[in-house]
Parts: sequence; structure tokens; C-alpha cells
Amino acid sequence: MIKAKPLSAKQLAVIDDLFEGRLEEQEILEKHNISRRLYDKWLADEGFNEHLDRCMVWEYRRCEFMLAHYARVAASNLVQITDPDPKKPEAARKACIDIITMRANRLAGPPAVPVDNPTPTSESLNLSPETTGKLLAVLAEEKTA
Repeated sequence: MIKAKPLSAKQLAVIDDLFEGRLEEQEILEKHNISRRLYDKWLADEGFNEHLDRCMVWEYRRCEFMLAHYARVAASNLVQITDPDPKKPEAARKACIDIITMRANRLAGPPAVPVDNPTPTSESLNLSPETTGKLLAVLAEEKTA
């Protein structure tokens, strides 16, 4: 197996700027005085692409860490929103729907509701009877409004 040559400092700086997201691609090339032709050559290079891929995997993993960290706070806030403010019934209704579909919308893992049973139950969503009651009350209120 042939080991790819290490990337140059300029290549690494371009990759850093790409992931930083403050500049457009053409602005990055101008900043580093890189021609489009050279950049296209880099994009065709296996080592350059492998480094880009590793950076992308790491960025997605960082996003997953952040989402996992704030998931409990987000769920708590959604439950609080289900207590409807008379001025904002739509927000309460949307919060209820978000809670009901939260587990089903996870990127990984089994679906919350089996395919042959499209109607979720409070048990399949791991909701307490109190939370289920609140959700149903808000949804019922929305239908009568």
C-alpha cells in the first residue's frame, strides 16, 4: 500500500478555511493565492480527499455530541411549551407534535412505531401518563378552537 504524501501547510490552511465557513470557496482561493486549476488538482488527489473526508466525519460527530448534550434541555423545553399560552396555541400544538415524533425522527436506531402500526401509543413513545394527558388536552383544545 502506497502511503500518501503529507499535505502542505497551504492545503491544510485551505481545508481549515473551508470548514470554518466564513468565506466562500472562491474567496478562500484568492486569500491563499491558489488558482482554480491547482485547487481542482488538489480535489482530484486521494490524500487531499481523505483529509477532507476525515474532517467532515469529525464535524458531523461534533454536531452529534452537541445534539446529545442539549437533547434533554430541548425535550424539557418542549414539554413546558405544551402548557398552552392562550395567545400562542399553535406553538403548543407544534411542541406536542415534536414530542410525539421526536423518537421516530432519530437518525439511528429502531423506529418508535412499527410500520404496521402507524398510530403511536404513549407506551411506544415512553411518555408518562401525565405528559400524555397534557399532550392530548392541548391537541383536543386545538381541534375545538
